[in-house]
Amino acid sequence: MHAQPLPSATPPSIPVDASTSRFHQRWLGAEPDRQAKIDALSRSSLAGADLATLLAQERANGDGPVLPLARGMRRLRNLLIATLIRRDLEGLADLDEVVTTVTRLADFAIQEHLAELDGEMRAAHGVPTGHESGQEQQLIVLAMGKQGGFELNVSSDIDLIFVYPEDGDTVPAAPGQRSLSNHEYFIRLGKKLIAAIAEITEDGFTFRVDMALRPNGGSGPLAASLGMVEQYLIVQGREWERYAWVKARAVTGRPEDIAALESIVRPFCFRRYLDFGVIDAIRNMHAQIRAEVNRQERLHPDRSHNVKLGRGGIREIEFLAQVFQLIRGGRDATLRDRSTRATLRQLPDKGLLAPEVVEQLLASYTFLRNLEHRLQYLDDAQTHTLPPNEDDRTVVARMMGLPDTAALLAQLDGHRRFVAEQFDAIFADKSGGDDIDPDTSNACADPDNHEAIEARFTSLGYDDPGAAARRLIATWQAPRLQSMPEASRQRLVTLINAALPLIARAAEQNSAGSQIGTLGRLLDFLEAIARRSAYLSLLTEYPHTLERVINMMHASAWAATFLTLHPILLDELLDDRIRNAVFDPAALVLDLDNQLAAADGDTERQLDILREVHHAQLFHLLAQDLAGDLTVERLADHLSALADVIVAAVIKAAWQTVAKRHRDVPRFAVIAYGKLGGKELGYVSDLDVIFLFDDDDQDAPGLYAKLAQRFITWMTSHTSAGILFDIDTALRPDGASGMLVSSVQAFERYQHNAAWVWEHQALTRARFCAGDADIGRRFEAIRCDVLRAPPVAGDELKRQVLAMRNKMHEAYPSRPGTFDLKQDAGGMIDIEFIVQYLVLQHARNYPQLTGNVGNIALLRLSGELGLIDPALAGQVADAYRAMRKLQHQLRLQGGEQSRVDPLRVAVYAHCVTTLWRDIFGQ
Repeated sequence: MHAQPLPSATPPSIPVDASTSRFHQRWLGAEPDRQAKIDALSRSSLAGADLATLLAQERANGDGPVLPLARGMRRLRNLLIATLIRRDLEGLADLDEVVTTVTRLADFAIQEHLAELDGEMRAAHGVPTGHESGQEQQLIVLAMGKQGGFELNVSSDIDLIFVYPEDGDTVPAAPGQRSLSNHEYFIRLGKKLIAAIAEITEDGFTFRVDMALRPNGGSGPLAASLGMVEQYLIVQGREWERYAWVKARAVTGRPEDIAALESIVRPFCFRRYLDFGVIDAIRNMHAQIRAEVNRQERLHPDRSHNVKLGRGGIREIEFLAQVFQLIRGGRDATLRDRSTRATLRQLPDKGLLAPEVVEQLLASYTFLRNLEHRLQYLDDAQTHTLPPNEDDRTVVARMMGLPDTAALLAQLDGHRRFVAEQFDAIFADKSGGDDIDPDTSNACADPDNHEAIEARFTSLGYDDPGAAARRLIATWQAPRLQSMPEASRQRLVTLINAALPLIARAAEQNSAGSQIGTLGRLLDFLEAIARRSAYLSLLTEYPHTLERVINMMHASAWAATFLTLHPILLDELLDDRIRNAVFDPAALVLDLDNQLAAADGDTERQLDILREVHHAQLFHLLAQDLAGDLTVERLADHLSALADVIVAAVIKAAWQTVAKRHRDVPRFAVIAYGKLGGKELGYVSDLDVIFLFDDDDQDAPGLYAKLAQRFITWMTSHTSAGILFDIDTALRPDGASGMLVSSVQAFERYQHNAAWVWEHQALTRARFCAGDADIGRRFEAIRCDVLRAPPVAGDELKRQVLAMRNKMHEAYPSRPGTFDLKQDAGGMIDIEFIVQYLVLQHARNYPQLTGNVGNIALLRLSGELGLIDPALAGQVADAYRAMRKLQHQLRLQGGEQSRVDPLRVAVYAHCVTTLWRDIFGQ
């Protein structure tokens, strides 16, 4: 949803006297010489200030003793805040400088105080040591909320969680030290740290501390071991805690302990599937927040306009950013940034929000955060509401560079209205449906009420309401659905009710499919995903996606099966990207490389990444195919190029798992034969390949054999994400009895001296697919030399080609009353054999015939060269194109066999058999 352009979020660079801040006045009034310090500090950005030096200066006490750390830290905090107020109000500091400075101060204070306090504790009780590891233990202080995201307020409290690696006891190092359990040690240390930072003294406080986000909240222990945290998150962790832990950032602790903690937290926050159920969870959490804000505003009308928690406030922008993180962060590591602003900036590139929407959200966020700071500048109070006093409101307006309260409220309302619109676009409850008849919809949930269900289908204009009712009842009676929780069952009822009129509409718009067929496919799909609430949530939250699913299933039974096997592809239907995406192999290579590199060392995840990327690209092409945007030839080109990308990625990744590899990049290549070699790949084609290497290292044959085996394993293994391709290596030299991998030299010798004619036939549509490009060039040279060699004497070539064709006829005999587009006489294999024969017979005299340009182009070229009748060549080329298209249509409708009524292709088959007789005399 778009809105009118909003006013600038950044206050104009009109200097505003820092004395408008009462805190600033009081702090300077206490010690007027502080003005000189502010003057000096305010000359440059505070974001990179040397806090250690500034702290030392604040602790220095003339000739007297150095001030205690706690006092020096408070004085440093007040100096920095006073200087930030001046720089901000004078237009010298932007939002980033303010929040970065405050966050760095919070981190610094925690680290300095913890180091001092831990030293004192160790002097009294010894070194905390792990029972199992025997290693020294250090406290991990987790910064949560805005500190975790490096976006802390000037007067914010800090949300902390204390974690220690493992249980054990302190080991006294000197007489008189009293041992403590690690648990007690770190609880005491945590209490001391809170007091050091938060206690109010003559210099105020450094930061207020809130520990409510720790496991079990206020009733839980102040410090928890890694084991306790893991147990809690697995067993008791709630949805709102996922939202909180996304921002968790370790401020202290050993790197290895922090890494162990992150490995526990990551799967809790980020699901490995697309978690659209989080939308409803955040919606409910937001409703509770809004209810409390409304209650407070009713009790205190003078405290309205809460810029943080109110409608269209800061929290709604944070929710907008984090919903995408929680949905997709498990699969996209780049969406795990703790910063709200950084996360928002990534969304346009990922197609999740429009660039202009994100730009305005960032502008609104900046405006609201700047306003929040100015509210806090008044008295250094943790407030988020406009002050009740009109004079103070005017001061705040002036701080924002505005003339009066009315102008402030106008801008505030504009930003909040825009944010609320964007929030509602994502989080508004979409479970209702305008097309659902309230009088009959509930009947669809009662499998015993056949008459009511049939009436529902009748009211929607179904051709056979009785059959439709029986099909729906069969689904409801399935054991998987009978045992579903009631909440999931009701969600499914809502989806089915929303789907029924969409199926009727799809049948009206496209008569190619049937209502009953589409209903059955959709119900099979819903039954398959019924226990995966994330997918039901996606269809509920994005109703247009359900319509796209139905249209796709109506158009293609194969598409329905593919989506049922890979429901994660529902995400691809969320917007128009799937239809508008341009297949770009180069961009795909970069994306795949980045994803695989991010999962380096995790073979299981890499296998899934390859499958997920391949399936998503396949689904894009399928959507464009069903929409009529691609010819069969263009589709085959894209599918073949996609396979090339996957093959190359598997070679590169699998080589990294070969333990004793002797070089960084293998001198290894995959050569494609068959449909991949001829760039005629279909949606479910297997890959006919051979493996070549060119490496003189003594261990090379064994290493490349291992690589080839792993390549096959990576391609064919079934994982949770499915399979990539079936691999056929029968065309390698000596077939199944030959070596899996051949050297280039051995392959060349075999092709010239030992290969059968049928192997040279296969070579006519072979090509370098992926791997070492030099090997690819050498293979192409060998291929051309072999194909351009003198053919076997007399009619021997013709005899051997016919013998091979007859073997295939025997293996796939014709059936009366049907025509096999591929195998029967006059079909596509006959055309392929004709082309292969022409290449082998004439390439010596016409080298251009060895070009791997496809059967259609080679037929036309043969006609132009006078090798066959040009008119007949064109007719056979058209026949090949038509039969490929017809075969493709049959596959889309789920047909495994390419059989049709002979009358449909009689003209095409006649052209083919005529050319066959002209060449072979049969």
